Amino acid sequence: MNRTWSAPVILVCLIVLIWGAFTWGQAVPAILLPPPDAVLSGFWNIIATGLIFPFLGVTMFEAVGGCIVGAAVALPLAALVHRSPWISSAVNPFLGATQAIPAVALAPLLAMWAGYGIPPIILLCAAMVFFPILISTVVGLRHVSASVVEAARLDGASSLGLLLHVEAPMAMPSVLGGLRNGFTLSITGAVVGEMVIGGGKYLGLGTLLTVQRNNVDIVGMFATIAVLCLVAATLYSLIHLWERRSRIIKSL
Repeated sequence: MNRTWSAPVILVCLIVLIWGAFTWGQAVPAILLPPPDAVLSGFWNIIATGLIFPFLGVTMFEAVGGCIVGAAVALPLAALVHRSPWISSAVNPFLGATQAIPAVALAPLLAMWAGYGIPPIILLCAAMVFFPILISTVVGLRHVSASVVEAARLDGASSLGLLLHVEAPMAMPSVLGGLRNGFTLSITGAVVGEMVIGGGKYLGLGTLLTVQRNNVDIVGMFATIAVLCLVAATLYSLIHLWERRSRIIKSL
């Protein structure tokens, strides 16, 4: 088996064995930590019955929408920061400050500004993905080979042409790295937003987790979290494969 896939499988097996050692031996009450087989049964139940998919669809719509909005703002700003020393000097001190604001604190403000429902949740997701995409893109642009850039300028490349056809493709691995990290944060933002703001008539996984919490459905909560982890890990791995392929192309 390929190490890329075998290593995570082995790690998951170890976690389940340790988890089972605590729960099957009744060292931890099931009300606090249900055994793996109970969670697996609950996970299979919500998948087989299709209960999870409407909630998952809403959460993924919010996460993808927030990632698109965040990237639409972060990518052009990254190009401006890269090209303009003045903009770079003006923006840099405030970049870290954006990460000091917790999502739980920002969510009520967004609800006051944009109302309740999906729009403020998408804005919350966008705010969470903005920073990693911006920083990764700026780093990628700044690490483009100076000799390649100079050669393109000698060939008569315009500033825009240089950015689109030389710098952006060569910075693509870093951009995808930012998108990879940002998208997982976007899923987190969607769930937090649903739990704090509420999705209105559109109910996502955050709403489902809230209902399960109120019903003290620990197994259901673990099963829902397992679905979130599986979806996030799958998307993370797919973008990582795209990133690796872009690195291979870049090295050719």
